[in-house]
Amino acid sequence: MATTAFFTRKEGEFVPAPHARGPWSPDMLHGRLLGGLAENALEERYAEPGLHFARITVDLFRNSPMVPVTVETTLVRDGRRIRVADAVLSTGQGVIGRASAVLLRQGEQPEGSLPHTPAWDEPPPAGDPVEGRDWKPPFDLWRLTEWGQGGRGRVWLRETHPLVDDEPLTPLTRAALAADFASPLSNIGSAGVSFINADYTLTLARLPEGDLLGVEATGHLSAGGVATGQVTLHDTAGPVGFCVVTAVANRVALTSR
Repeated sequence: MATTAFFTRKEGEFVPAPHARGPWSPDMLHGRLLGGLAENALEERYAEPGLHFARITVDLFRNSPMVPVTVETTLVRDGRRIRVADAVLSTGQGVIGRASAVLLRQGEQPEGSLPHTPAWDEPPPAGDPVEGRDWKPPFDLWRLTEWGQGGRGRVWLRETHPLVDDEPLTPLTRAALAADFASPLSNIGSAGVSFINADYTLTLARLPEGDLLGVEATGHLSAGGVATGQVTLHDTAGPVGFCVVTAVANRVALTSR
C-alpha cells in the first residue's frame, strides 16, 4: 500500500499516526485499531498451519489518547485441537484493553446437511465510497442502506492503510478491523449512534477472501442505556462469520460514520 500506516514500531511500542484517531474525539485512538493491534500480535505469535482463529474477543475498557501502545501476549492453553491465547494492551497510563483468541484444529467437514446463513444479495460496490460529515473514515466505506431507518443496515468496507509500518494486512486483520463496525451499524438509530461499544466478539468459520468485507446488522436490543448488537460478516463469496458487541449509552451521538 502507498498510504501511511496507522502505527510505527519503535522500541517495542506502537506509535500512532495522526489518522489513527477515532470519531468520538480528535485526541482519542480509534478502538478498532486497538483490536487490530491485539489480533495482529496474537496472529504473529500463535498462528500455525491447520489452526484456525475461530474466535477473537476484544475488551476495550479504557479510552486511550494518541500515545504509544504496547501489546503483551500469553499462551493460555495449547492442546491437540485447541489453542487459547491472550493479549494485553497498555500505554503509559496503564492497561487499556485486552483480547482473547481461540484457535481450533481444522479437519474434515462432517457429512449431511447443516443450517446455513445465506449469502446476501449485495454486489461489490461500483461507485465511490462515502465521505463522513463529522469525521472522515480512514478506510473506504460504501453505505448500502440509510442510517437509522430501521431494518438491517448494510455496508461494504475496504481498508486503505497498513496497520503497522509497511506490513501487508492479513485476512484475519481485515476481519478484526471490520468487526468494530458492528457497533455503529447495529446501534445506530434515528438520533445517530448513541451507544459506544465496550467490547466485541468475532467468530469466523473461515477467513475472508479479497479486500472487501460486507457487514450486515442482524440484531439490536437495548434497555436502561445498555445495548447488545450483532452483525454478519460477508466477503464477495458469501458469509464468513458473526460479531456481537455490547455498548453503553453515550452523551455524544454520531450522526455520520
